[in-house]
Amino acid sequence: MARLSARVNIASCCGCLLFSSVNAEPIRIDSRREPMVDQYLIERFVGEAELRLHQPTPREVVLVSDRPWEGNLLFHVTVFRDETRFRMYYRGYHFNEATGKTFPHKVICYAESTDGISWTRPELGIVEFNGSKKNNIIIDTRAEGIASNGAFAVFKDENPECTADAKYKAIAIHRINGKGLYPFKSPDGIHWSHMHYQPGITKGAFDSHNLAFWDAERQEYRAYWRYFDKARGNVRAIRTAASKDFIHWSNPVDLSYPGSPNEHLYTNAIRPYARAPHIFLGFPKRFILDRKPLVQHANPGVSDAVFMSSRDGLNFKRWGEAFIRPGPQNDAWVNRNLFTSWGILKTRSAVPGTPDELSLYVTEGYYTGPNTRLRRYTLRQDGFVSVQAPLSGGEFISKPLLFTGNRLSINFSTSAAGSIRFELQDSEGAPLPGYTMNDCPEIFGDTLDHVVSWKNGPKVGHLKNQPIRLRCKLKDADLFSLRFIP
Repeated sequence: MARLSARVNIASCCGCLLFSSVNAEPIRIDSRREPMVDQYLIERFVGEAELRLHQPTPREVVLVSDRPWEGNLLFHVTVFRDETRFRMYYRGYHFNEATGKTFPHKVICYAESTDGISWTRPELGIVEFNGSKKNNIIIDTRAEGIASNGAFAVFKDENPECTADAKYKAIAIHRINGKGLYPFKSPDGIHWSHMHYQPGITKGAFDSHNLAFWDAERQEYRAYWRYFDKARGNVRAIRTAASKDFIHWSNPVDLSYPGSPNEHLYTNAIRPYARAPHIFLGFPKRFILDRKPLVQHANPGVSDAVFMSSRDGLNFKRWGEAFIRPGPQNDAWVNRNLFTSWGILKTRSAVPGTPDELSLYVTEGYYTGPNTRLRRYTLRQDGFVSVQAPLSGGEFISKPLLFTGNRLSINFSTSAAGSIRFELQDSEGAPLPGYTMNDCPEIFGDTLDHVVSWKNGPKVGHLKNQPIRLRCKLKDADLFSLRFIP
């Protein structure tokens, strides 16, 4: 990791760190939350402070594909909150490796939950399977024009101009033509129809989880899908496009990952982060093609889940270390396992008296038995990446920032011996009177929302809209996010 920006000259004067930045326009963060997922706000690190990727905790299995129509290849999972309930969409399909027999079709299934932990599969009475409509199928891909590969990533459209008959949307491959991604709509998330009978997106492979959503921050629809990058050895890669009406799309742009190796990304799971919607988060399933599974299997390759983030939806910081490892279960060491759901839910914590946490859902057992399992993983809110330092200490100094608000609030965690302290500086790095490091009592504990205070109190509103730097000193501590609040 580069710890010193090439644009910065640093001088020491009377013990103060002074900066002379070339073309360093202040970054306007106003009162938005800034998760520490990248080095965008940070000028430099001092000592042993660094960005540290965190891994979620595996919890219970929330769904097993044990219904006859679901088969053993549950995949393409989508989850989102819809008012008082959570919705889930997933593909059902079956493959018998011994006989080579499959279902004659793929189905799109629906489940719902009030807590993100216990999920029900309602009898919808829409699609007939083996002579009965008592199932949770919403789409049979044998129906003309619907999702031939079973990838049907549903989202609720928050566009204020969205019509009632298209409150829920998805893009999917046309079953017959298969030459692009077509828009679909639904008034209730259950009953679906075409929005347009021509594909809006035509350049790609489309054999993975094709997804789209309304980007409220930029007031446009965004789509992400897979293609094969011939210039990089036919590697599985990701493209994006934008639209104002969900029918006509811009020319696709290939994502870039500065500093990351050339790897197969089987899926993408990209979405704006709800607590900081100006930031895109992605959870690609990385496919290592040249490694044999740890269990006997005809298909080569192993998979894990990785983490990436972006501020423009095009250029992503992608971590090389795994976000979710296959772990000790042998059947997870087979390709196409560790698919992370598209969508993150805020759910209650299992530990009494602690804040709500984030839940993601990950597949396991794919290709290895009679069922696929969907396991829940949890993470603290904003807990993907932190600025972390050991007890020996470290710190970071931010680039010049412009904020609105009256208090600095942080999401942090320390040990009993650890601490965090903040200093406010002017744009050149000189400490501001009353806001020096010595004016800030040591902060310790573990909370999502702590207001930083100095000897004169927490109010900093008189500094808003003028360039300031943050200097943060950490000892055995993690800083997950910060925000200037009213």
